[in-house]
Amino acid sequence: MKSLVIANQKGGVGKTALVAHLAFDFAERGLRVLVVDLDTQGNASFTLRSHVILGEASALFGDKPPKVTGKPGINLFRADAPLANLESKNLQESASRLRNNFRALGREFDVCLIDTAPALGVRLVAALVSADFVLSPIELEAYSLQGIRMMVSTIQNVRKGNPALKFLGILPSKVDSRNPRHQAHLEELKSTYKGLLLPTPIGLRSSVADALALGEPVWTIRKTAARKAIREMRGVAAHLHDAMKL
Repeated sequence: MKSLVIANQKGGVGKTALVAHLAFDFAERGLRVLVVDLDTQGNASFTLRSHVILGEASALFGDKPPKVTGKPGINLFRADAPLANLESKNLQESASRLRNNFRALGREFDVCLIDTAPALGVRLVAALVSADFVLSPIELEAYSLQGIRMMVSTIQNVRKGNPALKFLGILPSKVDSRNPRHQAHLEELKSTYKGLLLPTPIGLRSSVADALALGEPVWTIRKTAARKAIREMRGVAAHLHDAMKL
């Protein structure tokens, strides 16, 4: 099983939208997809509520791995309130338990997608210490640019404990091509993080929010306005599928 953390220390950048659409796309490719929702807001859990529910995400920080059988399609460890209690726990112990449980679950699944809370804490660091890959979506606003600097620094620090962690890059999200500020910030990102920007940015598309509310991928939305969103989400999924060598 290969694991990917979607992370940014700034909220509202499209993490959950990406996790859900990667899950939909990878499942359609015949993969056994495990989704772990570590954000107590539970947005990914809401969108994927009609799929196989394996249990509560906090169980993955227990002494023993949950006994589950991976099935083709989307399998979910949903967010639950006890996740918040982990922030007062020992980081090293929490990370060790999560890593060991992922190893045990690796026999049952092909890929694991991890949605994280928009803050640096035990859950986020434990996920990064336990994962193979990390990707950071970013909104093209000033606060988000500040957040990505913190996220890149966090990844560099985590690599000391998980040198195998590969940073797949930065994904511009909710991009308004008509907004001069977004264009200026995009150019700033290209200059500052050369080679780290994904070639498949995601625009500001209302059809994505419509699909998430319905618990469906955007390619099921039968609207002309959804066509660009479909191309973008499919493009990102194809790029990451190849980058992770699934």
